Formats: sequence, structure tokens, C-alpha cells
Amino acid sequence: MKLLEILVRAPLTDAIGWTLLHSLWEGAIVSAALATVLWAARSPRARYAAGCVAMLVMVVGLGVTFARLMPESAHGLQTSRAPGLPAWNVQSGMAGSRAWAPTLAAIAPWLAPFWMAGVFVFYLRHVAGWISVQRLRRRGVCCAPDGWQNELTRLSAQLRISRPVMLLQSCLADVPMVLGHFRPLILMPIDLFAGLPAGQIEPILLHELAHIRRYDYLVNVLQRSVEGLLFYHPAVWWISRVIRAERENCCDDAVVAIRGNAHEYAIALAALEQNRWSGREPAIAATGGNLVKRIRRLLYPTRPNGAWTPFFAAVILSISAAISMAGWETKPPHNNSVSTQQQKDDAAVSPYSKWLNEEVVYIIAPEERAAFERLTTDEEREKFIEQFWLRRDPTPGTPENEFKEEHYRRIAYANSHFASSRAGWQTDRGHMYILYGPPDEIDSHPNGHPQSAYPFEDWMYLHVKGMGDNVYFRFIDPTRQGEYQLAPGTAK
Repeated sequence: MKLLEILVRAPLTDAIGWTLLHSLWEGAIVSAALATVLWAARSPRARYAAGCVAMLVMVVGLGVTFARLMPESAHGLQTSRAPGLPAWNVQSGMAGSRAWAPTLAAIAPWLAPFWMAGVFVFYLRHVAGWISVQRLRRRGVCCAPDGWQNELTRLSAQLRISRPVMLLQSCLADVPMVLGHFRPLILMPIDLFAGLPAGQIEPILLHELAHIRRYDYLVNVLQRSVEGLLFYHPAVWWISRVIRAERENCCDDAVVAIRGNAHEYAIALAALEQNRWSGREPAIAATGGNLVKRIRRLLYPTRPNGAWTPFFAAVILSISAAISMAGWETKPPHNNSVSTQQQKDDAAVSPYSKWLNEEVVYIIAPEERAAFERLTTDEEREKFIEQFWLRRDPTPGTPENEFKEEHYRRIAYANSHFASSRAGWQTDRGHMYILYGPPDEIDSHPNGHPQSAYPFEDWMYLHVKGMGDNVYFRFIDPTRQGEYQLAPGTAK
């Protein structure tokens, strides 16, 4: 407490307090000027530039005000109690002014320590967020397909980006995002390349490259620094929202100018919105800003903003999201072998290893398995599993995940009906049942048949995706112990 009193009595602290008070009316003037520019300007580039200038003016004004209010002597023998600025504490001879002067003069020095504490907390929070984002460079990532690496190089050249740009797939990122300024990296959600048509992925890459071309990552870092410095000022947060919204609009316009198809780009944005994860603000993501307003701008660029426009934009967003998610294809099943040693003692196997090598062994894609095996913390594994099921949910946005529920129902059925010396899910019949569900027809011969000396079953599916119509599987029990095996020549 004694240290705080000493700090409050310091002349420099008094100057800081009065600077903070003056910044309130200075920020109000800057905000009013920016609002006038936004009302008159239609171009996102002009509005974005106006927002950046407004924020810069607030910082410069803060510095100039502090310089004018600093004590004249380094030892603080003289202080600027009556600065040549519009100040609340200047006595004008009016009774009201004399009544207010002691109050503000007493309050001003106490503002400084609270402001310092607030700046420290905000900067500490920003640093923690930056560290969290940087971890995305190293954890849960894998290389993007070579074809898209080459496409990214072509698009970078089209936008005249001289810096090399990396492209990685991430199991921890829900939306595409840009990381870094000097060594820019674009992170794409895993399975995005297989889940969206190429015509929708290309404009998304263009949007991220536009952020790199415009140095938006660096501007965003500086912007957040100003937010921490002036955290107490409502005008700063309003200006920041303007800058972020117009930044996304500028990149959207760049994509439409190159591609010329605003409707397809709007559909791609709506699909990405389903996987939004807003916990990593230091990154520049494709779904930043107000998505409904962005889609409205893309589809109605010249129309005035009528009362019904937000309603139509919301309808377009819902329809586009439904169309995009309907086309979000699930990865083809992959037959992954499970080692015998891992199966011997289920109690000794971690729940994550059991999930990977037992529960989803038949449906997880190779790149998903590789990404999961590189994770090092349980928090990352939990996030991966959550996103794994969300990518396969046929009705996103609802409490139920029909795909997940049906998958575990099939595992339970296989374990209760096809178990022998092995668990039901490990048998060939269990494998086929988990992948394709119950067959449309079963021809069972437990006592053999003239066609075969051993018991067998024929399963027939009217249609199997990727295999065609009227697909047959024959399972033979050569040991007559219930160990049905897929007949040779029948592909698993």
C-alpha cells in the first residue's frame, strides 16, 4: 500500500492520469470523424484505411498529450497542472468549475496504476493467445496434397506474392487461417480438400493469400497492441471492429475480382462457418467478421441496405450451408490392421489408443490417423475426436450425430452377434457390418451346402458406395467353430 501511495504521488503518474482523461474526449472526436467517413465512403479499401488512420491518430494523440503534460523537471519539481489543452481542471472563475477541479485533480493520479495493471493483463492475454496460435505450426499438422501445393504457388504468383507461402493441413484448426508475417503459413482443416469441391477451395485459398498480400497479419498484431494500450476506451474497440470487418470485405472483393463468381464463394463461406472456432484471435481466418453481412455484400453489392436485406441474407446463408454440408463427403473407409499385442490387454490400453485402433479403425482416413498419432496432449486428442465426428455429422447444428450413433450401434451389434475366439468387431463379418451396415439379403448355410463343404453365409447389398450395385460377400467357416472368414477373391 505504501508503494502505491509513493507511485500515486509521483509527478509522472499525475501526467499519465491526466493523459488518460484527455484521451476520452480525443477518442470521441476521432470516432465522430471516422463515423462521418464511413457514412460517406462505400469502398471497403477506403473504409479500412480510414479505420487504420483513426486508430493511429488515437495513439499519436495519446503520445502528444502525454509529452505536453510531462513534468518540466526530471525530478518533478514542476508539474503540468494547467496544460494548454481543453482540460476539466482549468479554473474559469465559475463556481461549477471550482467545484469540479479538486475532484479530478485527486482522481487523475490514481488512474495510472490501474491503467498499468490493465495493460499488463491485456498484453499477457495477447501473448498467451499468440503462443497458443504458434503451437498450431507444429502440432497436429501434415502436408497438403501436392496438387494443391502447386495450385497455391500458382495463385501466389497471380497475386504477386514474393514471399514463399507454406500450406499445411491441421486437425486442430476448424477454418482456414494465416499464421505469421515473415514466414506466412496457411492452415487448412484436415479433410477440407476432400470435403469441398475444387471450385470452392480455390477462392478460399485466394482469400487467405489476399491477407498475406495486404500484410494483414502484421497489421492485426499492431492493432491488438493498440487495443491493449487503450483497453479502457470504447472507441478503440469500435474502431477495431470496423477494421476487422472491412479487412475481410477487402479480401472478399479481391477474390471476386479474380474469380468473378460471388455465388460459389458465398456457398464456400457458409460451409466454413459450420466449423468456426473463434478461440484463436491472433490468426487471420477466412470466416472472420459478420458472415451474414459479407454474404449480403457478395450477392447484392450495389443494392441499398433495406429493412428486409438481413432476412434474405440469413436465408441465403442457411440454404448455402445446407447445400455445402450435403456435399461434404465422408472419407472412404480404410482397412487398418490392429496389432495382436494391442488387443491382448484392453485394460492396459489408453482410451485414445482404444478409440483409434478399435472404435474407428475401419473408418478413419490414413492422414487422420497420422495426424492423431502426432498429437502429444489429451486436450488436443479430445479436440481431434470432437472434430472427427463433427465432420461426419449429416445434420450439423442439431444435438444428435446420427452417423456416430449408428456407428456405435453397429459395433455393439457385431460384438453381440459375430464374436468367436475374437471380439465381434475384429471378425470379417463384423468388419463388413460396421462399414456397410446390415445386408439387404443373407443366405445362411450353417451345415454346409453342395456348393461348399464348409458352413458359409452370402451377404448381398443392393448398393455399396464406391463398389456398385448387387454386391456380394461370402463368409466361410473352415474350422466349423464359428470363425467365418471372408472368402478368397472377395475384397475387404
